[in-house]
Amino acid sequence: MVFLSYILRKELSKSVVKRQGTGRAWTFFDTLDLLVRGGAGGQGLPKIGGVGGNGGSVYVVAKKNITLRDVKRKNPTKKYTAGLGSNSWKRGPLGPPGKDIEIPVPVGVEVKDQYGRVLGSLDIEGDKVLVAQGGEGGNPANNFQGFKGQKRFINLDLKLLADVGLVGFPNAGKSTLLSAVSRAGPKIASYPFTTVKPQLAKMEYEDFRQISIADLPGLIEGAHLNRGMGHTFLKHIERTKMLLFMVDVGGFQLSPKYPYRSALETILLLNRELELYKEELLEKPCVLALNKIDKKNANFLATDVKEQLQDMEDSVRNLNLDKDLLPQRFIRFDEVFTISAKLDIGVEELKHKLRDLLDTYADQRTEYQRQRFDHQRELDSKTSVEQAGFIV
Repeated sequence: MVFLSYILRKELSKSVVKRQGTGRAWTFFDTLDLLVRGGAGGQGLPKIGGVGGNGGSVYVVAKKNITLRDVKRKNPTKKYTAGLGSNSWKRGPLGPPGKDIEIPVPVGVEVKDQYGRVLGSLDIEGDKVLVAQGGEGGNPANNFQGFKGQKRFINLDLKLLADVGLVGFPNAGKSTLLSAVSRAGPKIASYPFTTVKPQLAKMEYEDFRQISIADLPGLIEGAHLNRGMGHTFLKHIERTKMLLFMVDVGGFQLSPKYPYRSALETILLLNRELELYKEELLEKPCVLALNKIDKKNANFLATDVKEQLQDMEDSVRNLNLDKDLLPQRFIRFDEVFTISAKLDIGVEELKHKLRDLLDTYADQRTEYQRQRFDHQRELDSKTSVEQAGFIV
């Protein structure tokens, strides 16, 4: 296990990719710490009852076509201070307020303070979160002494917003599938850890509908403990609407030194990693793609896996897996597909089924929200009648 983590860290350290046409290198950037400070309030003028202007405040605002790297590049100091409120004076008893600052950040950012408390999530372009309040201007209530603005260290944590999140161990074929269903061109090779940074692509349909799909770097056993940068990768599936498990139908083995895992064992281990990281992830709609169906005996292996999934509790009794590696709660797959991402076998069917399932679950969410609204309205109506003194 330690060796697995070592290999992934080594690969991540080499995930420095040169931009085309430049000699500069860069890595995936999904978190950034900033120091933000609201402007101080202006001083009041007691003689004439003058009021100082309030200090400006600092906000973060969701914008498209921007990255956290851009945020850092525009302000390498990573410090933001809003404008000072103006002092009151004889010719201007009401001091003008200080200028607010808006920090543009990518859509999908979650903002936390230095204590880890969530200040807000920016899921839609234009979403805005106050991160540092400006100080109050001098006035009679504070003896005309302007207050300092709020000072905070904040963390911008980017979590990919995607319709579908690809989940699997290294070399399961996730990047190959991404390339097959979209115009993305991820690096593909027949060795583990080919994908060392999350990638986001769009599946396009004949009617111009687009569905986003996120390819996450291959997980390893112990990812929930942050082994192999586990938390860095797992957090990106928190906001996906659906999970797509990608599993090599022939099983997986990192190297000859480490245990071979059958397809079923791979499914159970992925299930366990998600469960231990955040159990509510198991509530998400999920489908399974048994990949590399073009291999010898693959159809037989796929049939065997499908049968085993029908009765998981009975199937796990025959496995040579440590009890600690078995999930306490089995994930439920809405569909199981057999595909060959490399040869484009079954890929089109999978692509259209993902769309159908996303639409079905969207309709169910809408109906659930409508029922909740109707129920709450009924409760509010009963409460109003009771408060009016009538017997219900």
